[in-house]
Amino acid sequence: MKSWKNEALIIAVGLLLLGVMVRSGIVEFKNRERIVTVKGLAEMEVPANKVTWPLVHKEISNDLFSIYSNTEKKNRAIVDFLLENGIAKEEITIEPPQIVDIKADRYGNQDVDFRYNSTSVITVTSRNVDKVRELMSEQTELLKKGIALAGGDYQYRVSYEFTGLNEIKPGMIEEATKNAREAAVKFAKDSDSRLGKIKSASQGQFTIYDRDANTPYIKNVRVVTTITYYLKN
Repeated sequence: MKSWKNEALIIAVGLLLLGVMVRSGIVEFKNRERIVTVKGLAEMEVPANKVTWPLVHKEISNDLFSIYSNTEKKNRAIVDFLLENGIAKEEITIEPPQIVDIKADRYGNQDVDFRYNSTSVITVTSRNVDKVRELMSEQTELLKKGIALAGGDYQYRVSYEFTGLNEIKPGMIEEATKNAREAAVKFAKDSDSRLGKIKSASQGQFTIYDRDANTPYIKNVRVVTTITYYLKN
């Protein structure tokens, strides 16, 4: 019985020492693994290559027939203006007019001069951004025909897009990776080390936003890569 207890004690002590040695070895291994994590940024300014331009006009009347008649007349004039100035037919979309019967609204003001309020939208969606921007400055031609385009409504604001991300992705990733490596090399040099192989790398999400509030037709594309390198003595 005494021999059995001694053997059990010896085994327990052995396991304890083994655990301490293994733990010490893991800590030592981690201490030997020297790494540096760096980020690389790449940015590029690009012109928008797609524009959406809503042309909005409104009508007010007490007669539905005159609402529809005037709306169709103005729609034809706007479409003619666009076609005559180089906008393709397939780039033009005419939405049905949105008509509000003010007196049918139980919570609205019933004492109004005009019962019906109509909003019509003709949307130009084009890749020819420069041409559309040029036409925006020539809207006075429509005013001469008695057509006043409504503005200031956030719902119908002009929007610009850049859709060529796939074409510039490889070059931007390469630039971001290069910038990250340069930062890692500088760190290694300052710490009296040499840069080793890549341990891990991740690419951040590409972001596209307006360069500034005054030039929404110029976009800024941005990406950040994160790379972890091993360091050598």
